[in-house]
Amino acid sequence: MTADESVLRREIVAAMVAMDEKGLNHGTAGNVSARVEGGMLVTPSGVPAHLLTPDSIVRMSFDGEHEGAMRPTSEWRMHGSILAARPDVNAIVHCHSRYATTLACAHRTIPPLHYMTAVTGGGEIRLAPYQPFGSEELAQAIVETLDGRLACLMANHGQIAVAPTLDFAMMVATEVEEQAAVYHGTLAIGGAKILSDAQIDDVMQRFAGYGQKKEG
Repeated sequence: MTADESVLRREIVAAMVAMDEKGLNHGTAGNVSARVEGGMLVTPSGVPAHLLTPDSIVRMSFDGEHEGAMRPTSEWRMHGSILAARPDVNAIVHCHSRYATTLACAHRTIPPLHYMTAVTGGGEIRLAPYQPFGSEELAQAIVETLDGRLACLMANHGQIAVAPTLDFAMMVATEVEEQAAVYHGTLAIGGAKILSDAQIDDVMQRFAGYGQKKEG
């Protein structure tokens, strides 16, 4: 095991624990992956966050071959398909956060009611059509729905966030849940006033210059 892989294993465990602590996930729901040379590291099937260890994280190929005695998450096809299709993505967070899942079960997208929806790479946060969990059909539906974005809802299921790093993917998943909660709240008071495409384009340009930049 390389030093980088050892670090990633610890980060995956920490991400699963953090999702429980943030209320983004519970029980054995949700899963996390990270790209490594020759494949990916994924959380094991049916193990709650508080029982995970770095050694229980499964190393596997995108097409299902895995190492060790632990079986990978039943959603490994979804993780493998995204990583194979998206060279810009190195980490994936999937969870059943309450408000995102509520909207997903109502087959609602999250419209651009707040400028932070643009964190996902655009205005509306899309909804992938329902397919059975763990299926190849679900994996392909997620790849098609993301289509360059960093997150989407999954009908009757939950949400998924992808990014170049695990910290970034966690931030996106947390923000999707926040936007889902805000949208859910606006539905009780007459609905949200939606930002225009031009306003979202302006936000995207502002995001490009946001934060601390490294000097060349």
